[in-house]
Amino acid sequence: MTSTRDLLRLQAWFSPAFPVGSYAYSHGLEAAVEAGVVHDRQSLADWVAWLVRHGAGRVDGMFFAAAHRAAPDAVEGTALADEAHAWTGTAEFALESGRQGEAFLATIAAAWPHTALDRLAELLEDRPPLSVVGGFAAAIHGIAQEPALVCYLHAFAAMIVSAGVRLVPLGQTDGQRITAGLESVIPEAAVVAAKTPLETVGTAAPAADIFSMRHESQYSRIFRS
Repeated sequence: MTSTRDLLRLQAWFSPAFPVGSYAYSHGLEAAVEAGVVHDRQSLADWVAWLVRHGAGRVDGMFFAAAHRAAPDAVEGTALADEAHAWTGTAEFALESGRQGEAFLATIAAAWPHTALDRLAELLEDRPPLSVVGGFAAAIHGIAQEPALVCYLHAFAAMIVSAGVRLVPLGQTDGQRITAGLESVIPEAAVVAAKTPLETVGTAAPAADIFSMRHESQYSRIFRS
């Protein structure tokens, strides 16, 4: 059972208002919009669902679940952070995940302190991926994997939807329609991520990497990724 306390923490941690700077990233969407691949509500909805099922949502979800299982072992958490870094396809995706992960860990450790978080921070040699610190933090605070992973994937999708609303552009209502359409996609992706062995991690979203690399040299940019 997920307690009221757990729900409040998940709502805080994976809210757009949580100070990790998620508003600054589009996960390559900005380049996809410039190329005309994403141009309306349906194409944005398809793009986000595809990323959740087959792109970073799949890989990050698997590492989130693995970190949740590993906690409170900070040594194993550090090893997972290193491995998750290796699965980051582009420099901008690494920036996106690492910057948010660093801010997430610092904020959680300050507002919801735990010795295992302190130990993880001591062992890390680089900025930790958001997926790993998110799963690790949820576990050490006693929050079940399933609701935590669903909230994490929802936050990932919401970040891209929010960017799309500004880039396409779309109205806020269209953005909420897309979010509503993800109500079956996100839980299904969470189940797959939790059950799939980490040894078989992989993606089927090469276009996302291509557009991310194009974004690095895009002439006019709003977002950092």
